[in-house]
Amino acid sequence: MVLILNRLCLFLNTFIMNITELFYTSAQRFPKETAIIFKDQQITYEELAQQVQETAAWFNHKGIQRGDRVLIFVPMSIDLYRCVLALFHIGATAVFLDEWVSKKRMELCCQIANCQAFIGICKARVFAYFSPELRRIPIKLGTSYQTKGLRIARMVETTPEETALITFTTGSTGTPKAAKRTHGFLEKQFGKLIEKIDPQVGDIDMPVLPIVLLCNLGLGATSVIADFKAAKPASFKPAKVLRQIQQHKVNRMTASPFFLKKLSQFLIEEKKCLSQIQKIFTGGAAVFPEEAELYIAAFPYAVIHIVYGSTEAEPISAIEAKDLIKEKGKVLTQGLKVGIPETPTKIIRIEDGEIECANMEALATYQVATTEIGEIIVSGAHVLRAYYNNPAALKRNKISIGDQVWHRTGDGGYLDADGTLFLTGRCKQMIPHASGYLAPFLYEYFFQTLSGVSMGTILSYQEEVVIALETDKQANRTEIEEAIKQLKIGTTAIRFVKKIPRDPRHHSKIDYDQLVAQLKT
Repeated sequence: MVLILNRLCLFLNTFIMNITELFYTSAQRFPKETAIIFKDQQITYEELAQQVQETAAWFNHKGIQRGDRVLIFVPMSIDLYRCVLALFHIGATAVFLDEWVSKKRMELCCQIANCQAFIGICKARVFAYFSPELRRIPIKLGTSYQTKGLRIARMVETTPEETALITFTTGSTGTPKAAKRTHGFLEKQFGKLIEKIDPQVGDIDMPVLPIVLLCNLGLGATSVIADFKAAKPASFKPAKVLRQIQQHKVNRMTASPFFLKKLSQFLIEEKKCLSQIQKIFTGGAAVFPEEAELYIAAFPYAVIHIVYGSTEAEPISAIEAKDLIKEKGKVLTQGLKVGIPETPTKIIRIEDGEIECANMEALATYQVATTEIGEIIVSGAHVLRAYYNNPAALKRNKISIGDQVWHRTGDGGYLDADGTLFLTGRCKQMIPHASGYLAPFLYEYFFQTLSGVSMGTILSYQEEVVIALETDKQANRTEIEEAIKQLKIGTTAIRFVKKIPRDPRHHSKIDYDQLVAQLKT
């Protein structure tokens, strides 16, 4: 613990409101250490720092200035982090889009962010010619740059209030919101993440979650980018990732549950053991006890942390896989245990509209009793305070009391008498019932325990409760229906569907809007 605190203090003291400055400090301390490994490319901290400065000069030369919003459409690679760090160097704002983004979503994000420049790979720049929204952006650049005749610009000293990064929520529950991450916010978020994942100099990490790689660059760890296209999850080749881990001696991972589950299944099937993996962090979607058992079986020598959080608040809490598996058989009745919150957390009654409170006494009137299900709200320095260009989302998702902002997660759950947090699913999907609420999230867990069921959920559709199930070819539907009858949740229709749509980011959450549209056909 003392080592963690010392490293955290060093982090906060050297971070002067700019991620790039933190990276430059690492480059001065560990110039010859490898910063990033991407396929057959490797780059040291010293080399990357030089390229970041040259790229910053090139961006300035092409007209990108302090405060400009710059749309980045570059896959996870050395080029991505070189460009992002260069934008921070000159005080510009990086507007980050995921690899899986559709044309419709990209254009919607462009409308929201109103960018002054666009940086993309060749395919993205060709695509830009066919998009009215992208054509409106005045400056369009690739990932290459020139240095001849250019003067290296001094790094801009940004203020805590200036926006460093804009990312977007998945939009799985509506229009994607532009998360406005200021330099001050990133400082606090990185501090919290580093306190949790504790990267060490000399660590060789495989960070499948992009923001974690920035943390690694701030502390001198080596990052190996997985040979995995987030835009095409079905093309995931575990054997390729295994070779990377073995070749580069990866000793820790930070990945989505989808990625980790697929890799774990492969390792077990092939009877492979990666004894060098010491720590694993996963988050972004729910992990149930049976999946935690799978992780432990595949990585018996690793300490595995399952993190609960969201785009606006990461992390909120965490639980070790070995502790989660003790909850096996209890989830349907008690909810999914996600650990003790590491930031101020309250449970309020579920409300559809905006909530305005003049003081904490007013907020207290919304709070529910211990163990009662409600909406989870969180506050803290690493909790997002604002959205870009979306006052309606700000009013709907934030409760401001003086200088303190409470974020409404949209997740249902409760705190037990010991302060442990349990999830019961998205508030939007909770179904009013005679006993209080039916929580589809918990039934989704139960359905996955049934033989032959790949995924299932329960939802309110056309004024009746409907169970939608995705099964494999060998599934015995009669047995499945009998098992569901034992739940005694009243009269429900059971619909067997070919494929339940998943969210595009983590490929683990159900896209309910698409599922409802599918049921109509």
